[in-house]
Amino acid sequence: MPHLTLEYSGNLKATGELSALCAKLASCLVAQQADGKPVYPIGGVRVRAIAVDEYCIADGAADAAFVHATLKIGSGRSEAVRQITGNALFDTMKTHFAALYDSMGLALSLEIAKFSEAGTWKHNNLHARYRRS
Repeated sequence: MPHLTLEYSGNLKATGELSALCAKLASCLVAQQADGKPVYPIGGVRVRAIAVDEYCIADGAADAAFVHATLKIGSGRSEAVRQITGNALFDTMKTHFAALYDSMGLALSLEIAKFSEAGTWKHNNLHARYRRS
């Protein structure tokens, strides 16, 4: 963990630069530290963006768009760490979309959910890969 999923209105495909945003958000997660140690293991960082082609925003105006981010993290992180992470991610999103925000209707949102280890299955060699480098 962490896994960050962005759902965004399809009208942002051409102008939203979502691949670049994913890279910025992944870097943001990797950079998070508490007590001088990384908060999130690099091998667990996942950021994905999913376009939603069928949607209606407010009154259905064509120049309205949205991006909703859901961050799932493992339990054990303090409220303070979650708040710092949320602020850093949301600031990254707002900075990325600043020009579009000024030129169209745009709703940005972020939520953080704790991910329970119970009932999950994982098979991942990325942690070992990053420990070697």
